[in-house]
Amino acid sequence: MPSGNGKSCCGPGYASPAEAIKAEREKLLYTVALYTGTGIEKPDYLATVDVDPASATYSQVVARTEMPQIGDELHHSGWNACSSCHDDETKTRRFLLMPGVRTTNINVIDTADPRNPKLHKVVSGDEIKAKTNLSGPHTVHCLGADIIISMLGDADGNGPGGFLHLNEDFEIVGRWDNDITGMNFNYDFWYQPRHNMMVSSEWGAPNTFMPGFDLEDVAAGKYGHSIHFWDFKNKSIEKSVDLGEEGMIPLEVRFHHNPESSHGYVAATLSSNVFHWHKNGAGVEVEKVIDIPAIDVEGFPVPMPSLITDILISMDDKYLYFSNWLHGDLRQYDISDPSNPKMTGQVWIGGLLGKAPEVNGVDVHGAPQMIQLSLDGKRLYVTTSLFSTWDNQFYPSIMEGGAQMYLVDCDNVNGGMSINPDFVVDFGKEPNGPSRAHEMRYPGGDVTSDIWL
Repeated sequence: MPSGNGKSCCGPGYASPAEAIKAEREKLLYTVALYTGTGIEKPDYLATVDVDPASATYSQVVARTEMPQIGDELHHSGWNACSSCHDDETKTRRFLLMPGVRTTNINVIDTADPRNPKLHKVVSGDEIKAKTNLSGPHTVHCLGADIIISMLGDADGNGPGGFLHLNEDFEIVGRWDNDITGMNFNYDFWYQPRHNMMVSSEWGAPNTFMPGFDLEDVAAGKYGHSIHFWDFKNKSIEKSVDLGEEGMIPLEVRFHHNPESSHGYVAATLSSNVFHWHKNGAGVEVEKVIDIPAIDVEGFPVPMPSLITDILISMDDKYLYFSNWLHGDLRQYDISDPSNPKMTGQVWIGGLLGKAPEVNGVDVHGAPQMIQLSLDGKRLYVTTSLFSTWDNQFYPSIMEGGAQMYLVDCDNVNGGMSINPDFVVDFGKEPNGPSRAHEMRYPGGDVTSDIWL
């Protein structure tokens, strides 16, 4: 639980209107699943996974909510309500927004019946492009009653993108940002209201990353290497920090959950480094604190980076977790001293180094990619798909084998990680054929759902 009297309308301490529904939510995990890019002409869908060990359907997909169109490329998701609406008891974590990166459609899912989510509304991607000149929706965060979504490109798929503003009825308000000077590309963001800070990161323009990864695009300057510190109230970039070659393709950004803290982290994916930032007397200090060495692998054109693709921080701000998608490992670091992380746990799942090609009796297609941690910090869920064209390029067996989901048990007191032997969801055996599992949301609350005030 964050210190500093942080409040959340959707996390610990929130009194659900229906305790039965609250209890049911704690036994489920919502997972983005897609057919886009797999060769199967079916819509992407929301998979509802039973994560209750006492259930007869434990580690099974118990519901599939299809999108109304084919080709969305569902990627990330986010709730309509979070801690920034703590003073409004009518707001609950009920609607899950599921953007399609390729179509720019925003699919809104109603989870009032947690075990049977239903499509509520689709915000048209064509309308978003026409009204805002933005495309490629990615990260979703609530903003009081309203919602902000990072957009990766303009209407034609070129950079730098910006931010979309929706109201509580999922209507287009317009662009949220007032001044994006200094931003070359866009990707993830997180804000810390008590410090009037927002941090955003850079991937590349949709026209660059959607066809697949080309190393020549890096040399041509088509991928980002900067992070941006915003004046949150003025909706303008206050300072941009170029991370250089050590910070190529900074993706996921995470602040501490403690609303009084200015500490946060960003993972530079291609450079395979983690940077830490915080306020000091002179402004904001940014420093590299973790460096994962590249490895020479036969047949790989360059020394293979680990490719850090997702990071998160435990709710008590004690542990940092991240995934190395090419190497194939998940890591846990104690960040009690934010500038000096200490590795306390590591597990291997798939990957191109060949250390764990099979886990829990299932062939792994891909490697640890998206991760999600329960509020108590004991259960870390992981899926193995990154992005359809990148999956097909680096892990071609995923076409036939689909993605997998695993559970990693975490020691949240002394540190340490172990793969749970009783849990695996094999998306290679879905009714419509092998699909790809990506981002996950714990409907009862997880460590990336809420921003605290």
